[in-house]
Formats: sequence, C-alpha cells, structure tokens
Amino acid sequence: MANEASLLEVAYTDKFKDFIANFRDESGKLKYIERLRRMVNLGARSIIIEFSDIYKYDTELAERLIDNPLEVLRAADEALKELVELEYSELKDKKYHVRIVGLYETTKIRDIRSEHIGRFIQIEGIITRMHPVRSRMVKAVFRHEKCGSEFAWPQDEEELGERIEKPGICPICGESGGKFILLRDKSTFIDWQKITVQEKPEDVPGGQMPRSVEVQLSEDLVDSARPGDRITIVGIVKLYNPSERSPFYELYIDANSIRVSERVLEEVVLTREDEEKIRELSRDPWIKEKIIASIAPSIYGYWDLKEAIALLLFGGVPKILPDMTRIRGDIHVLFIGDPGVAKSQLLQAASRIAPRAIFTTGKGSTAAGLTAAVLRDPKTGEFYLEAGALVLSDGGVAVIDEIDKMEKEDRVAIHEAMEQQYISISKAGIIARLNSRTSILAAGNPKLGVYDPQRSFIDNVNLPPTILSRFDLIFVIRDIVSIARDRQLVKHILGAHSILERLKPEIDPETLRKYIIYARRYVKPKLTPQAKKLIEDFFVEMRSTALQYQAQGGQAPIPITARQLESIIRLAEANAKMALRDEVTEEDAAAAIRLMTSYLQSVGLDIESGAIDVSVIMTGTGFTLRRLMTTIMDIIKRSSSEGKCIKVEDIVYEVTSKHKVEKYKIEEVIKRLFQEGYIIEKRSGCYSMVEAA
Repeated sequence: MANEASLLEVAYTDKFKDFIANFRDESGKLKYIERLRRMVNLGARSIIIEFSDIYKYDTELAERLIDNPLEVLRAADEALKELVELEYSELKDKKYHVRIVGLYETTKIRDIRSEHIGRFIQIEGIITRMHPVRSRMVKAVFRHEKCGSEFAWPQDEEELGERIEKPGICPICGESGGKFILLRDKSTFIDWQKITVQEKPEDVPGGQMPRSVEVQLSEDLVDSARPGDRITIVGIVKLYNPSERSPFYELYIDANSIRVSERVLEEVVLTREDEEKIRELSRDPWIKEKIIASIAPSIYGYWDLKEAIALLLFGGVPKILPDMTRIRGDIHVLFIGDPGVAKSQLLQAASRIAPRAIFTTGKGSTAAGLTAAVLRDPKTGEFYLEAGALVLSDGGVAVIDEIDKMEKEDRVAIHEAMEQQYISISKAGIIARLNSRTSILAAGNPKLGVYDPQRSFIDNVNLPPTILSRFDLIFVIRDIVSIARDRQLVKHILGAHSILERLKPEIDPETLRKYIIYARRYVKPKLTPQAKKLIEDFFVEMRSTALQYQAQGGQAPIPITARQLESIIRLAEANAKMALRDEVTEEDAAAAIRLMTSYLQSVGLDIESGAIDVSVIMTGTGFTLRRLMTTIMDIIKRSSSEGKCIKVEDIVYEVTSKHKVEKYKIEEVIKRLFQEGYIIEKRSGCYSMVEAA
C-alpha cells in the first residue's frame, strides 16, 4: 500500500510539473512559469495557483486535491522544487510551497463538521484573535548517547506531529538502550502562528452567536493579516486533542493560503445582471429621493435624518496625500432626542441596509469591546490581540445606540477611531495599529431626559466636546406637540399596523444594499469648479459674520471651521455617489450646505446671542460664556494681585453693573472656574486666582 501511495505521489508530481511548465493563460503566456521566475527574483518561497486553472488542466487532479490534499500538495511542492532546481541550480535543497486559491465552493464556518476532516476547504471570515509568531520544530535531531551517532527524526518526509516523540531504537546502531538527547540547535524550525477566524456579522443568522474556528499559519503565511481583516482561507481540516485521555477532539484548519480583502466590500460578488440593474436605477432623476424613502419607510417623517443616514451609507471619497496624510471619507452622524421618537428604530434600519454593519449599545460596550483588547491565553500564558466592534466593522458602519450611557473612560477610546481611522494598541509588549475605517452612526438621550430648548446644546447632552466635534452631522429630535403633525403620525402608525403594502420601500433592501456596494467600490466623484466655488463662497460668508462682533471689540463667535468644511466636501461627494456620478455638481454641494446649515442652526447656536457659534460643539463653551468667564477672571485677578480674595456678591455687582447678565449665570461660571482649577476658594464664598495662592 505504501508503495502504491508513493507511485501515486510521483504521478501527481509529474502532472504538476507539466501543469506549471506548460499552462498558458488567455493571451498565450506561460502563466505559472512567469510566476515562478517572479517568485525566485523576489526571494519568495511560494507560488499562488488558481484552483480553476488546475480544474481546466486535469479535473481528476483537482478533485483529488479536494479529497486528499496532504498527498497532492506534497507532490505539488516537490514539483515546484524540481522546476526551480532545473532553472536555478544554485537554489538546490530549498523548500518551496504551492498556495491554492479560489476553490469553487466556500464552506461556512458554522457548517464545518467531522465529514470535512482531512479535506481541502475554503472559508471566509474576520480575524478576531491573533497570537504572536512562534517557532515550531518540524524535524528533530537526536544524539544516541550509547553510540554517539546523530540522526534526524522522523526519518521520512513526514513532519513532527503535535508532540516530540523520541525514537525507540537508534536507526544507526539498531539498539534501544541509552538516552536519546534532543539537539535543538541542529533541529529544523519554521515560523508558526495561531489565529481565530469568526463568521462575518452579515452571515450570522438572527439571534445566534457568531461561530469561530482556529486556523494555523506557517512559514510565509504568518503575519500576513491583522485582527479585524476580512480574509479568505484555503486549508486542510485537521484534529487536535486538547486532553490526552479525552475522546473529544477539536477541529482546526491548517492554512495553505490566505487572502485579505483589500478593497471595500470585495467579498460581495455583483453579477452582470446586478450591475445592469444598478446602472438603470441610477438613471432615474428621482433616485436620491427613492433611496431616502427606502430607509425605514415604517417611520413617519424625519426626511433630513434619513437623508443623513443615506449619505453615511454611501460615504465620501477617502484620500491619501503625497505626504501619506489620510483624509477620511467616512461620515459620522449623531442623533440626540427625546425618548420614544424612533431613534433606535432608525439605527436598526440603517444596520439592516448597510452591506457591513455592527450594532452595539453604549451600556453594553467597554473600551476594549469597541476597539481592541490584549488578553492572556489561559493555556500558554502568552498575550494575544482580540479585535473589537470598530475594528470588525472596518469598511462598514458601526452603529452605537445609547452612546450617552457609556462610561467616560470607555468613551475616550473612540476618539482616535473617529478621526484617524485606526486604533493604536500598546499593551503587554504588543504594539499594533489596527484599521477602523468605519462610519459611526450613534444615538443618545438628553442629559435631563427631555431636550430643553432654553439651554445650550452642550448643556443638554452628556457627551464631551471632543467626541461631539468629530461628528459630521448632529440632529436634535424633539417630541413637539402639533395637532396637524400628530394626526398624520397616528394615521401613519395605524396604517403600519393594518395596510402593510403601504410601507413597501421604493427600492427593496437587497437591491439597495448592492447599489451601495457598487457605489462605494467603483464611484470616486471629484469636485467640479462650480461646486468648489459654491462651497468656498459659503465658507467665507459664514466666517465673515464674526467680523461684525470683532469690530465691536472682544471675542467673536466662530460660525464654521475647517473641520465643517471637510464635512461639507464629504457630504457633497456622498450626494454624487447616490446618483453614481463621477463629478460633484453644484446641486450636490448645495444639498450638503443645506444639511450643514440645518445642523449648525439647531446645534451650534449660542443661546444668549442667538448667533451660530461652532465652538459650542468644539470646546463646550459659546463666545458669550467665554466672554463672561474672561470678565470674571479679570475681576478676581485684580483682587488677587493685592493678596486678597473677592466675595461672590462683589463679583456679581461688578459684572451686572457693566453687562446684562443674570445672577445665576455668574454663579454657574464661578462654580465652573473653581471646578476646572482656575480659581480657589480661600474662605467660604471668597475666591482668588490659583497663581496667588
């Protein structure tokens, strides 16, 4: 039987030699000889071969590869080695590998069963855990203490298994007595790494936990991907026994090849019919309105909010500048509103339409759960990386409900991900940077339960300015009593419970999802001169309003900054993407400006002056409050210079004699200055500057 197996292996080796040496592509070129030469020139140790090419060359060989991969791959590696030696004699005795990609059938991780043991399969998923690279012994060298001879073990081509088993008899002298000493420095080692691959979120059936499988990488496959990467792995299903006496075995995949999805939503295949249908849809002059109307049709009204969600799903165009600075194209949107206004429903609708989305809540998420964690393996004691929600949603949308309920320490974790689009990890000796090129759609409740229009936006929300300033659009949703609107709302909800056909979306979710994939993958619109002029005029005009206040002296409100300018560009590009246009027109820019103006007027409003002041969002204080803080600090500083402190009553008297300010606001500012450490309370109700203390 062993003889028969070796003859088969020789036959497979000859077939692979003929295949690599003679297979030609459609243009008539020797496809794999070219790859072999490129491999040698680059100093690589493996060649990638498409499974479809093997199938075209020899169907029986391709089927044998699936059923008995160990035998066939060993023959393929030998064939490659012989061909390299034939063309490059100086590279004799080096090891080379054939990497197979593109099997016809992809097995779902949750469908891997005992019947797959020993078979060649292809899986898709996300790397959630990655262990450090280790050296694995594949060929041991022993010295027989009795006769002094050294020999490699095992002697045949097989590599060592899970454990190093010492030989029972010396193959040189033939005796069993004496010690067999392992010579580590003379043994053969390869690089080895263990990763955990989890199902993609969109592949997990509703209400079920995502499944994962352990994958072992070796030699040139190690460190070829990072946690959070979406990968396709081709490998052999094998078994290992975690406990020697247990009858239960664990399945794992010994990887032959690994491919990382570089392009956005690359793993989704669009057929020619899909593309024709998408292009036909894009020619509809009302396509933008139809897309917006298809988002949560069961929810009444909220056109601006649905438009913002649509723009977030399509996104802008990311850019990498010559100095390697990256400008994000992802759009972040925040909803702050009263209870029961369908915020969570809007978020759920967006996560269902998005081609790639992770839904999480602020209360159920920690910093590590959102970004990445460094954990210790209980078996080996070594540390490994585990990806969080923002890393797993790379290239898609991270939906965070109840963002205001997050702990302060956990909230800080998303700062870097929102602007820089990556997450830096430096823990337990592991230093890594993981991609999190994701749009964030978040929702939260006002600080006091219901939004108070008499207070500034920053006083209504339980979120720091550092996070608020990173959102491109923020919407306040208020539950306002209006008889006409309430009647329409009741009719809509009653209709939703009775006439279901009325709520049918303009574009069905599956088609809309493919439309978004097509737009994100292929459409990269550029600004036209007319769009640039419109955005430029808007920005300059908004900024010029500050000059009126500066002319009067003192601090001025800043209505817009460069951060909002970049947001307008992203929104304009997303508008163009919705119609699959390669150019951002004046109409796209106007639509982006309208949304930005609406956002600034509702959120960036200085309550006292009624002026638009974006610093309310950027720093948490409007220019009126900053001016009052400066005035109070000047009064306290004058008293402190004489070594005294000044009473609250005296501060109130001095301020109100020059400015029209209510007493409680002055007292609030004094309290804030004290809490932030600018002033100290020398005795009850008497303050001085910190420097004078």
